[in-house]
Amino acid sequence: MTGAAAIALSVLATDRGVASERLIVSLITQAQGYPAISQRIDVISRALLGHRYEADTLIGGPHKPEVFVARDDRFDCVTFCETVLAAARAHDLSSFEAALRTIRYRGGVVEWRARNHDFAAWCGRNVADGLCQPVVIGEATEIKKTLTAPRALGRRSYVIAGIAGKTLLANKDALKSGDIVGFVSRRAWLDYFHTGFVMFDAKGGLLLRHASRSHRKVVDQSMKGFLAINDVRYLTVLRPQELEKPA
Repeated sequence: MTGAAAIALSVLATDRGVASERLIVSLITQAQGYPAISQRIDVISRALLGHRYEADTLIGGPHKPEVFVARDDRFDCVTFCETVLAAARAHDLSSFEAALRTIRYRGGVVEWRARNHDFAAWCGRNVADGLCQPVVIGEATEIKKTLTAPRALGRRSYVIAGIAGKTLLANKDALKSGDIVGFVSRRAWLDYFHTGFVMFDAKGGLLLRHASRSHRKVVDQSMKGFLAINDVRYLTVLRPQELEKPA
């Protein structure tokens, strides 16, 4: 293998090598028996519960070559969602890496400036690429954000259609397991502060499955509890789309 794919495998090999590749392939294989992408996301993400939280696992910068990183042993909130979504769309290691590049980078090009640094950009590009679609729940509130960090990316402006937290809790029937929820920051200079997957417990209670910085691992947490603890006012929801069937 050459190029980005070869780089990805070298990063995997830094920690657990073949064992890491086998876990990814095993999870993809296990999930193939489920026809809906929501089911595959549930199966794959459930298998990663308890895995370590770690920030800043991606490699690259404005003056440093970007390295395509694919790992299954530790995550931040975004790389957890990226890894699970890519695995749910894949049928082997090669298609997993291709899906992950498309999800993480504009046009799938492994360059620092093409990386979806802002979660607002992540959402917009994955919707534009047909990988996800917005879920509309109630009346949205327009939230304008202007970001300037990192400085090398220049000034970026976004308009976010925010769903009130209480509206989400009151309309759980509008949600599916595997929906991606993004929590809008109250800070003017930050678009989102966290993300994770919608899940349900055995009694139908609404859960957030996420790589939690406070718990230092991937956990299932009460959605109501998370919203209250973090004083969440607005959020957005994306629904991963099914793979296109060959003609």
